[in-house]
Amino acid sequence: MRIALFVTCFNDTLYPGTGKAVVTLLERLGHEVVFPTAQTCCGQMHYNTGYDRECAPLVKDFVKTFQSFDAVVVPSASCAGMIRENHPRVARTIGDEALAEEARWTGARVHELTELLIDVLGVEDVGAYFPHRVTYHPTCHSLRALGVGDRPLRLLRAVRGIDLVELPDAAECCGFGGTFALKNPDVSAAMGADKVARIRQTGAEVVCAADNSCLAHIGGLLSRLRTGVRTLHLAEILAATD
Repeated sequence: MRIALFVTCFNDTLYPGTGKAVVTLLERLGHEVVFPTAQTCCGQMHYNTGYDRECAPLVKDFVKTFQSFDAVVVPSASCAGMIRENHPRVARTIGDEALAEEARWTGARVHELTELLIDVLGVEDVGAYFPHRVTYHPTCHSLRALGVGDRPLRLLRAVRGIDLVELPDAAECCGFGGTFALKNPDVSAAMGADKVARIRQTGAEVVCAADNSCLAHIGGLLSRLRTGVRTLHLAEILAATD
């Protein structure tokens, strides 16, 4: 299958290893991965802070760049949710029904990584090997916007060598929330502290998730406490073989 990678600006800038892991994983499974160089931002930051109209050019750019592909993989649940749920809304805000329909049509082909693997490619065992104690944090967008359910856990359970431990109160927010963390830093830090306490209870060496934005928040708190716990995007675990 020929699959386009929308890496997201956050990953491209701060976590390029995640994008590389997605390519490694999908190519190992026998698929061709294309990286359209015209891609930019999905507009989530703009939309979440009320700049709907300013977000419209990004929606147009996304549609133009990705509408020719049968499948688009996004290693970020929050960005995938923005594209599928909010791109048509942005188009309607500026009164462009044609763009709204194009955004809906294109968005239907956009998949968060675990959705792509299980729902589109029909695979749970991706041939990964990761001999470490791991806990999984289900991010708010993956749970509430996309409804990925247990897909990430099904993929993790099939990883050879892994010691997967349940995270207590896993569904609670980590406190990041994009611009929420900037506008409400004290509340954000308190929520993050609760999440970190739960992670430490598991004795995990690694905490993983489908969003590097949440992992950046969690990882900062873990680092300041010198816990020794690493953060890794789910894709990097699934791409590992030694």
